[in-house]
Order: sequence, then structure tokens, then C-alpha cells
Amino acid sequence: MEAIFDILRTIGIFIGALFILVMIHELGHFLAARWFGMRVDRFSIGFPPRVFGKKIGDTDYCISATPLGGYVKIAGMVDESLDEGFESSEPQPWEYRSKPVWQRMVVITAGVVFNMILAVAIYSGMYWTYGSQEVPAEKVGTLYVVPGGLAEEVGFVTGDRLIGVNGERPVSYKGGNFFSISDLATTDIVFQVERNGQQVDLPAPAGFIDRLNGEPSFLTLVNALPSVIGTVAVGMPAEKAGLQAGDRVIALQDTSVGYWIELTRRIRGTATGDLNMVVVRGADTLGMVISPDPDTRTIGIGPVDPTRHFGVVSVDYGFMAGFGAGIRNTWETTNGIISGFGLLFSGEVSVRQNLGGPLAIANVTRQATDNGGWIGFWSITAFMSITLAIMNILPIPALDGGHLVFLVYEAIFRREPSLKLRMWLQQAGMVLLLGLMLFVTFNDILRFFGG
Repeated sequence: MEAIFDILRTIGIFIGALFILVMIHELGHFLAARWFGMRVDRFSIGFPPRVFGKKIGDTDYCISATPLGGYVKIAGMVDESLDEGFESSEPQPWEYRSKPVWQRMVVITAGVVFNMILAVAIYSGMYWTYGSQEVPAEKVGTLYVVPGGLAEEVGFVTGDRLIGVNGERPVSYKGGNFFSISDLATTDIVFQVERNGQQVDLPAPAGFIDRLNGEPSFLTLVNALPSVIGTVAVGMPAEKAGLQAGDRVIALQDTSVGYWIELTRRIRGTATGDLNMVVVRGADTLGMVISPDPDTRTIGIGPVDPTRHFGVVSVDYGFMAGFGAGIRNTWETTNGIISGFGLLFSGEVSVRQNLGGPLAIANVTRQATDNGGWIGFWSITAFMSITLAIMNILPIPALDGGHLVFLVYEAIFRREPSLKLRMWLQQAGMVLLLGLMLFVTFNDILRFFGG
């Protein structure tokens, strides 16, 4: 029952985010078309078949059964419906085809523009409402590097202090992460660390981006957390042994410990028996013997909050400052996504490992909401809005970018491409998109079931 509820909740959150994105995108096309006096025959959220709706004036506003997009049907336009019946009649003043090229360009690109505006509005709204929680970079100390992990393969060693990425030295870190999407969406990633008082450059190895899929927590603030206990669970072995929040563990099984991740890995690594632990509490050093849970090998302790431990700084934003921060965030995210697509198309990263379909997107949306509440939901919605804008402007027939190519051709050569060519390319584009959708969906299934 719980699994079914979890699936339904995932679907519900995904459909909610998708509804917002599609509504805004199609609203852009709709408003631009109406502004220039074009008749809009249908405004649909979802693809056919039509489920229900209401016709107001010339427009049928409806919800359709396939919840993976939407469309605005403009009179006199060859679109996804492949309706060419109007070509046998003279162009009418209210039709798309009768308008100047520049107006049609505005209509075609309005959906993409509205998606970018939505991203700016979401990011700006979050800055106005919640401000920004940032950790000053200089307050973060040295790192613990998990043996055998990706960080060790890059060349990090325990005790390194991260001071830059690709030559950029951050002033602060946001969201518990050292890296942004734009930092890692490039082929030549070089990390700068301070080691024994000297700067050392660590170039990422081949296939680094693909490997990140298996290590989503690659070097976060948690890697710099000391082995200080933040919480002690009631009734668990740690409480029974006398451990308290604020205790700093300095040794386990007669081996020194300095980092939280190191502590938890060693606790899990002791297969049987009691744990001999040395902790510092105030001015006292205490020795303790703890009997972990025999089934899970856990003792019931949690870390300190990394943002608070490192001295989180709350930054409040006024209207203009928040708006500027929203634009910067949108710009940085857009650059990162475009760079990521470039890596996919160039073959630098695996398409199969990094391109997700509806199942993957729904899962990521649910996880973002679970981990970050409304902040997580709106953050991933803004990210998907930018992604939708970039995808739609690609020069593929049946997408906005494909229509834009036709219009650019018309503007240059003073004539439209033939109807036969446009229809053929539209059909080819739709087949391509359908094939891509099947591929990414099948790919999602393989990933989720371990294929």
C-alpha cells in the first residue's frame, strides 16, 4: 500500500510541475498570437484525445488525455496536427500565414521566452521569500576523501582544502554543495586544492561526468564535517552508552578519527562485537564501550548541521537585488544545461547514462520535493522550465526551433518553403521525437530495474 501511495505521489508531483510548465509555455504562444490578431482555435494542456473543456469565443480551452505536453492551434499554421486544409483558400487577416514574418517569429519564440521568464520569476521569488543561506568558503576546512571513491580517483586526499574549480575561487557555498551545474558541465574540469600550504591542480579523468551519476554526493560540505555528534536517538545504543550531542569522537577501535563520514564508515565496517570509542566532552576525554544494533550495526547518532557548523550566513534580498539574483541564477543554469547538451551531442558523456525520460524526471521532481519541500519543488520546476525552453528552440521540425528555421528561410529568400517539404519535415520531426521518447522511457526502465 505504501509503495502504491509513493508511486501516486510521484506521479502527482510530476504532473503538477508539468502542468505549470506547459501552461506557461503555451500561454506565451497564445498571448502573442492574440496580440497580433491571429485566431486561436484550441488551447490544450496535454495531447489528444480531448477529455473535456469549454469553448469561449473562437477558442476551445481543453484538457487532453496525454499529459506530456500541450499545444496552441493557430488558424493558418501547419503545426503538430498536420492540418493543411486551409492551403486551398486565400489567406485570411486572422490567420498565422497572413502575418509578417517578424510577427510569426515572435509567436513561435514566445513559448520559449515565457519559460525563461518563469524561471527568472521562480528564482527571484525564492530569493525574495527565503533569502539565501550561504556558507563562507574560508570557514570550510579540510576534506575527508572516501577510499576507492571518485574523489580519490580524481586525486583528492584526506586533508586537502578545496579552494577553486577551473580557476574560479568561490566566495561562498550554497545548498551544502561545493559545485554548481555550470562548474561541472565542461570537458576540461580542473580542481584547485590547498595541500601542505601549496596549491595543487587536479584535472578530472576521462568519463568524470558519467561517473558522477553513481556518486551524486561527490564532495559536499558533509565531507568536511568533523566527527562531532549532532543528535542522539532515544533508546538507541549511543544513548544507552552515555553519548551526548556535542561529543567529538577522536578514536574508534584504537584508531584515530577526525571526520563524520570516516566515523560512520568505520562503525558500519565493524562486522561484529562492541565498539571502543574515545570522545572529547568539554575539557574531559572519555572512553566508552557501545554495543551496536546487531542487525543494522547502527548506534543512533546523527551529524551536526553542516551549514550551521560552518557558520551559515543568511542573506536577505530586496526587490531589485532578488530580481538580479534570479536573472544570474537563470543565466548560470542555462549555461550549464547548454554545456551539458553539448557534452551529450559531442559524445563526451554517455547519452544512455545521462539522458532521462518521463520516469527519471518524475523521480527527480519527487526527490527534490521530498528533500527541499516547496523550495525543492520550485527549484526543480525552474530548472525544468529552462530545459524545456532549450529543448523547444532546437532546430528540429515539430518543435518551435524547427518552425523558426522555416521563418528564417522565408525572411532570407522572400518565400516560404513548399508545403510538401514542410509537411514532410514535420512528420519526420514527429517520428524523431516519438523515437526519442520511446528511447528515454525504455532507458529509464532499464536504469530503475538495474538493466
